[in-house]
Amino acid sequence: MKLCVAGAYGAFGIKHLDALAAIDGVEITSVMGPTREKIDALAAARGISHAATDLAECLARDDVDAVILSTPTQLHAEQAVACMRAGKPVLVEIPMADSLADSREIVRVQKKTGVLCMAGQVRRFNPSHQWIKNKIDAGELTIQQMDVQTYFFRRTNTNARGEARSWTDHLLWHHACHTVDLFQYQTGETADKAFGLQGPLHPDLGIAMDMAIGMKTPSGAICNLSLSFNNNGPLGTFFRYICDNGTYIASYDDLYDGNMNPIDLSGVAASSNGIELIDREFIAAISEKREPNGSAQQVLAAMETLDMIERSLV
Repeated sequence: MKLCVAGAYGAFGIKHLDALAAIDGVEITSVMGPTREKIDALAAARGISHAATDLAECLARDDVDAVILSTPTQLHAEQAVACMRAGKPVLVEIPMADSLADSREIVRVQKKTGVLCMAGQVRRFNPSHQWIKNKIDAGELTIQQMDVQTYFFRRTNTNARGEARSWTDHLLWHHACHTVDLFQYQTGETADKAFGLQGPLHPDLGIAMDMAIGMKTPSGAICNLSLSFNNNGPLGTFFRYICDNGTYIASYDDLYDGNMNPIDLSGVAASSNGIELIDREFIAAISEKREPNGSAQQVLAAMETLDMIERSLV
């Protein structure tokens, strides 16, 4: 399968390039980036034959079977639609859009064209969360509460590599999107109650730097989510699952019980790398002509909940 990675120069574009290199039967034939100098240098370093600064140029190529979008969030909806209309299956990095209207448009076009569209909800694929999901599906666990912290120290407009970027990140539509989708995926329910509180807006970036979110499902499971760009301490996202049969703490691809004893995740998935696992699912779904786990249609419920939270923010 021949793939194009758009936004390949960014932090997550690089993660996808590295992940794809570990998957048999995959060739990266095209990359797209922000400037000719940067993307040409990346293509040369990786031995990729084609580089462009325009997605349309990549979509027009016969040697591009499918596309992974790691471009700025504000471009996701427009570019996902362009990929589907060009007949190219597309994996859209999180979030698939930054509004409910754009998310619904992606789903509408997917249904109309029949072209596969998957959202990069990596938490569904991290082995730590897969282990929990397997226990839930086996009837061994029921979630009573999820307590989640998503913390960064980012007071300037920089990416995960510490480089300046042209677009602005968002605690709700980007970072909360991970947990909102995961909570609903793990419980198997859509939250019927959800609200948010936000701190002061950054004077230059125009976004809230701190946020608190609460959700509740019809069966009574609750989720508390704290997010901050002001946290000068351990960074990342930390999940505490409080269940009827144990407490578990997940940090990316690692899992511990409530007393911080590590849980063996070997054998849970083909890799311990969550990005590689979503790429594997994308490629397998295309090959098998099936709906992927994390399809745009499946993730739409999370976008509807994010919209509910946005409308409640005070």
